[in-house]
Amino acid sequence: MNNSKRSARRRFSLSGPVIWLVLMAGAGGLAFTNGIRLSMGVYLSSLSTATRLSIADISLAFAFAQLCWGLTQPFAGAVADRIGAGRVIFAAVILVVTGTVLTPYMTSTSGLIFTMAVMAAGGCGMAGPSVMMACSARLLPASKRGMATGIVNAGGSTGQVVMAPLAIWMTMTYGWVTSMQWLGVLVLLALPAAWVLKGNARDLTVTTEMDSTRDELTTIQALIVAFKTPGYCFVAAGFMVCGFHVSFLVTHMPGIIAMCGMSPSIGGWSLALIGLFNIVGSLFMGWAVGRWRMKSLLVLLYSIRGLAVLVFVLSPMTPTVVLIFSATMGVTFLSTVPPTIGLVAKMFGPKNLAMLFGVLMMIHQIGGFFGAYLGGRVVQLTGSYNWMWYLDIALAVAAALINLPVHELRLTPHMKMAGK
Repeated sequence: MNNSKRSARRRFSLSGPVIWLVLMAGAGGLAFTNGIRLSMGVYLSSLSTATRLSIADISLAFAFAQLCWGLTQPFAGAVADRIGAGRVIFAAVILVVTGTVLTPYMTSTSGLIFTMAVMAAGGCGMAGPSVMMACSARLLPASKRGMATGIVNAGGSTGQVVMAPLAIWMTMTYGWVTSMQWLGVLVLLALPAAWVLKGNARDLTVTTEMDSTRDELTTIQALIVAFKTPGYCFVAAGFMVCGFHVSFLVTHMPGIIAMCGMSPSIGGWSLALIGLFNIVGSLFMGWAVGRWRMKSLLVLLYSIRGLAVLVFVLSPMTPTVVLIFSATMGVTFLSTVPPTIGLVAKMFGPKNLAMLFGVLMMIHQIGGFFGAYLGGRVVQLTGSYNWMWYLDIALAVAAALINLPVHELRLTPHMKMAGK
């Protein structure tokens, strides 16, 4: 393509209304897919009662859901980078709706894994942060990408704020089967995002001369260089811990609250507060990544998590304590995403951003698998979640420490080709 056509395409991408339309599409699409994914913990007890499966068996299905959500992201990101995000998002929405509607009819762990994990959670991953945020970040110059990812990330939390209490209300009013199925149907409202975000990496990239040089690597080359880069590996390790924390909370917080004899509505409001305060944390992080070192922000977030869990474990279990803890964890919940994707974009440029961040999301969800599954196993073996909280604290400290040696300097083309 000649330079005049490329310039015209970039001018189109840079127009204010188009930028905001794409940001709203990314935020809105993520609101529905992330909202339903993070609200599934509401149905854990109902699924156990209806299927007569143990909490550990149900937790295994939830764990696979966390894993499938992560496994699909690097592949969906690579496809979106090359042929366009629109097709990926359309297929994702259909999978989410189909899997969610079919889940209440499953009576075995394997059936739940297929509908809830492979179909619904896999679809949520295809239309997850790696695709939505990369499309948004590519529209803007490097100095604005942090705020773009913060806005889209906040959209995902908005979905949780709305859909978790909605799931609780519909369950109490119409029963859990109708509640889950209608929640799935609502995801069809994400389809307009497939049209708005239909371009690929070439169509929707605002580049600088340095970005153009960095973007010469193919998908495989970029992946090899990334894993030879210590900073990328350190961030990945910390992000795995993030997945452990997030998955454990969204899967087991309603059950933890129920074990303490509190109303199920407290469980719904707990998840809603996590999502509400994550909006605040995401927007703040989107603003902060352009002003402070991103690795320092990650160290701060993981440190706050560890301290919050420690205080929670030492406090009496009351509704007030639960809601304050949920709000605190919400601030750090997925606020790790803007500085994480910002570091990837800073080191490797925008062309392979969806794929490289998708790999991190996959690693994040490997941690999520263990967070969801071990929560069920620990409570089955010990009768309480105490050991999970102790592990949470230890992992938060480790994640904070492992991000300290991360270097934020851009990799030069020579370093990239040399695999350094």
